Amino acid sequence: MYNPSHFEEKRIDVLHGLVRTQPLSTLVTLSPDGLVANHIPLYLRVDGSPFGTLAGHVARSNPLWRETDLGVQVLVIFQGPQAYISPNWYATKQEHGKVVPTWNYAVVHAKGSLTVHDDPVWISAQLNDLTGQQEAASPEPWAVDDAPRDYTDKMISALVGIEIPIASLSGKWKVSQNQPAINRASVVQGLEGIGDGAMTDLVKAYAPG
Repeated sequence: MYNPSHFEEKRIDVLHGLVRTQPLSTLVTLSPDGLVANHIPLYLRVDGSPFGTLAGHVARSNPLWRETDLGVQVLVIFQGPQAYISPNWYATKQEHGKVVPTWNYAVVHAKGSLTVHDDPVWISAQLNDLTGQQEAASPEPWAVDDAPRDYTDKMISALVGIEIPIASLSGKWKVSQNQPAINRASVVQGLEGIGDGAMTDLVKAYAPG
């Protein structure tokens, strides 16, 4: 990922925060047919390692767990807030007109070696972890044990677990840091005008200085 220093986010807690709030990943693997992308929710386990470990599951019918080259690291992409930035929003457009469109976004890339777990106990624990995370804000959280045991056992038998100890973790927060203060302020106004609170907050939070 091309990542100029003024867009680079290195804080592990911030990177982990995006992974937790946006767990639906794009998992890129190498198979005999070339690169393959799957969209899989992954749970981040903080286990004392520098970057943590990602855990998930795929359908047994998904060839990912059988055909991935386990000798090659996989790439996992987590996409955070994103927004098109119109040149009309830049205050300097009125001064000289030398403005062009761009896209603001926050993204995390993780790399590591993939391990397969064809183990119902492991998969059950992963399902409980992920479900617990996603249901935490609900006034009446649903739990895996709420469903009949014979039903969940049958569902779990159709799954295979995957685990990725993170070997490297990088983040890019491209949120108008390279613009002068007058343009950042007008971008905030533009984002507020379309009701994009998430990107508005990032532009404000990452203002230089």
